[in-house]
Amino acid sequence: MKDRLEELASQALQRIADAETTADLEQVDKTILGRKGELACLMRGIGSLPAEERKPFGRLVNERKEAIEAALGARREAFDAVRQQARLQDSRYDPTEPGLAVPTGHLHPITRVRREVEEIFLGLGFDVVDGPEVETEEFNFDLLNIPAHHPARDNQDTFWLESGHVLRTHTSPVQLRAMRARGGQPPLRVIAPGRVFRNEQPDRTHEAIFHQVEGLMVDRGITVADMKGVLALFLSRLFGGDVEVRLRPHYFPFVEPGFELDMRPAGSPPEAEWLEALGCGMVHPDVLAAGGFDPDQVTGWAFGMGLDRVAMMRHGIDDLRWMLGGDLRFLQQF
Repeated sequence: MKDRLEELASQALQRIADAETTADLEQVDKTILGRKGELACLMRGIGSLPAEERKPFGRLVNERKEAIEAALGARREAFDAVRQQARLQDSRYDPTEPGLAVPTGHLHPITRVRREVEEIFLGLGFDVVDGPEVETEEFNFDLLNIPAHHPARDNQDTFWLESGHVLRTHTSPVQLRAMRARGGQPPLRVIAPGRVFRNEQPDRTHEAIFHQVEGLMVDRGITVADMKGVLALFLSRLFGGDVEVRLRPHYFPFVEPGFELDMRPAGSPPEAEWLEALGCGMVHPDVLAAGGFDPDQVTGWAFGMGLDRVAMMRHGIDDLRWMLGGDLRFLQQF
């Protein structure tokens, strides 16, 4: 067997030296070193050798195998060098020519706004939380003081599933989930951006799917002044300049009192118009209790704002339907 091994190794090295193409090398590799190659056949015959010869013969087989593999590698590199030299000498090949440009993607304008909002609130000590888009009736309505006769519970306004669940109509249910996860221990500062769903007929300003961000702060001694100050700072950073804000009384079932917050650039003349920015208010005591907090010990404020509307304002987009259209001519502008 030793003589056959040496003969086989010698023939393999000679075939490698005489090879004219890489296909010749692959044939040597397959017939000599492959799983069903001649070296493998020799190895299977080791068991027939005397015990004292098996180990030395196995070592010799490995040495010859490594020599053949090294010769194959060197010969392949030689073929590669020849091919590379031929390419360099080809007059059609210009190594200094720029490569093909790879198209780059674009962040959706809503994604841009969402990330800005998250960055601002993270800098203010808030956490970013998330919740399910398929919600229970309890979390979407009951625990938020939305009674059974409220129009939002009607099939004309809400997508109901056969299971009795709903596609969430707002991000407010995440408030309750965040409060319960906190176990009733203040302080709590979170925002919850995400998609919401309403049974709307799409037009320039309405879509069945849109995006909101919900914010919540709960602690001892929280007041409307805290809410107004934080939201004024947030809007100033979001819109890139100091703003002044005002509160107008407004009804939301889950806050008491509730407000619409308007804004305009700081220093505007008295006759300058106000822009409605978001809804907000002090968290209703019943909602605090539903979230596991004691309304006699803590207070809180919350706000909700549409991200789609901010993106439209910032980029001068005049039709909400562009946001979900998937038209690259629209998306590549941002």
